[in-house]
Amino acid sequence: MERTGPPARSTGVVAAFAAALLAAGGLTALAPSAAAADTDLARNGGFESGLDGWSCTGNSGAAVSTPAHNGTSALKATPAGADNAKCSQQVAVQPDSTYTLSAWVQGSYVYLGAEGTGTTDVSTWTQSSADWKQLTTTFRTGPSTTRVTVYTHGWFGTSAYYADDLTLVGPGGAPAELPAAPTGLRAGTVTASSVDLSWTGSSGATGYNVYRGGTKVLSVTGTSATVSGLAASTAYGFQVTATNSAGESAKSAAVQATTAGGGGSGGGGLPAHALVGYLHSSFANGSGYTRMADVPDSWDVIDLAFGEPTSVTSGDIRFSLCPVTECPNVESVAEFKAAIKAKQAAGKKVLISIGGQNGQVQLATTAARDMFVSSVGKIIDEYGLDGLDIDFEGHSLSLNTGDTDFRNPTTPVVVNLISAVKSLKAKYGDKFVLTMAPETFFVQLGYQYYGSGPWGGQDPRAGAYLPVIHALRDELTLLHVQDYNSGSIMGLDNQYHSMGGADFHIAMTDMLLTGFPVAGDQNKVFPALRPDQVAVGLPASTQAGNGHTSPAEVTKALNCLTKKTDCGSYTTHGTWSALRGLMTWSINWDRFNNGEFSKNFDAYFGG
Repeated sequence: MERTGPPARSTGVVAAFAAALLAAGGLTALAPSAAAADTDLARNGGFESGLDGWSCTGNSGAAVSTPAHNGTSALKATPAGADNAKCSQQVAVQPDSTYTLSAWVQGSYVYLGAEGTGTTDVSTWTQSSADWKQLTTTFRTGPSTTRVTVYTHGWFGTSAYYADDLTLVGPGGAPAELPAAPTGLRAGTVTASSVDLSWTGSSGATGYNVYRGGTKVLSVTGTSATVSGLAASTAYGFQVTATNSAGESAKSAAVQATTAGGGGSGGGGLPAHALVGYLHSSFANGSGYTRMADVPDSWDVIDLAFGEPTSVTSGDIRFSLCPVTECPNVESVAEFKAAIKAKQAAGKKVLISIGGQNGQVQLATTAARDMFVSSVGKIIDEYGLDGLDIDFEGHSLSLNTGDTDFRNPTTPVVVNLISAVKSLKAKYGDKFVLTMAPETFFVQLGYQYYGSGPWGGQDPRAGAYLPVIHALRDELTLLHVQDYNSGSIMGLDNQYHSMGGADFHIAMTDMLLTGFPVAGDQNKVFPALRPDQVAVGLPASTQAGNGHTSPAEVTKALNCLTKKTDCGSYTTHGTWSALRGLMTWSINWDRFNNGEFSKNFDAYFGG
């Protein structure tokens, strides 16, 4: 529904009445007071100068030559994920004054509005317009308002919209001054693929541009940013500028930063390309029980499934071998321990995997955290293991309402898990192997949704692994997201991808190796992981899980990610020959399926 403000008061009637009084001697002639003339205050409202003066969220906007309402250019803005393609500029205005905002638009669900008016912010919209349509609204500024923000935006999940000939008519305010260049630019946390930057803000700035080697790579509204997608062991130079409606400042002084080496910490002595599998050690199912000594040599990392808590919130993790009544061919504990040592002597890593489908773990208190550290340490020591795999599923991890920044989590179950793992890493040192096996819901879905969202109502588990991965990225040996038992997930191409084919694994892995804005917020970018920290998770057979991928499709995915061939319709953001390898559920199901999964891996990597 369109909404317009009341018509402006007629100045002609007032002037005629004053003239009549003056002629009758009833009004003393006064010198006319100065008043700001109404004029169009919007800068580059026709987009003839590209996006000069405009800022579009998520880099969603572009100036295009067709369609244009007038002139040679118009705005095209494309919503993506949780971003509604909001394009805005701040305009200087007068207090206690009336303004008319207007624009010509085209597309579905196009909005025009003003905020920061000091009175009632206004907006109007059209549901669908195949041809150019004019939107108009009015507002009055508050008694101390000197700046307002005018904007257009679309709607989530819809196609691109167009806007042209935007005007803001009313008395002009004091023109904005160009902000000074930011100062104090400094580099913070540095990984093999990212650099954290921060700086001192400039007075009057409404945004900042980040430059790498003279090329703009980010636009943010705050005074910090993470530049990701960098090469390991490489020196980079960064500068920052401040922006407002008057334009862009000069560049700041440059700061230099060198990324960490590609090997990183926590490598755990794995081969360049590793095969990871879960061994059903504590239970039986239709795949049958496999003794540790009978695990084929193809497997480089063997995750013991599973260590489970005595209760959901206890933090007390226990592990025992499958009962003989359930697994008649189970080995003795002594034989199991001896087989682990033999595997380790052959260069294999054996980890305890915590959680699984049935093992819900919620470290809601510091007491549970400390019990987790103690009990997991006992399992590692008793069986002589190399480290820990975190396979929290279901409701183990979720974010409390208001916990909206993955870089600074506040939810106890998340904070305590991070603290517990750091304690275990500190106890066992650099040789400690740390892996994680989250589901796509907890990681890649974070591109669209994070926690309960800014307005509530979302599933609080969405993206809930991201703060854990991010906080432990320097300790992390390997992340192998489960690309199975998953719904369709949106990739960085803003298209939904479904499991079962190469395309799904390519898109999901590309997100981890490229990085992505969390919930569409360009100021909260999850930095890329190193390729040696990433493996692709798949089911070993059709019986092992939904989303089984044939060996031919697995090969296509590996070709695309490591060689940029066989990519199909999805275009990756890089080529990663150092991709660590593959993970599967499970070793047991692969043996049941005549070793199809492991044989394909060996053939591809020459194992």
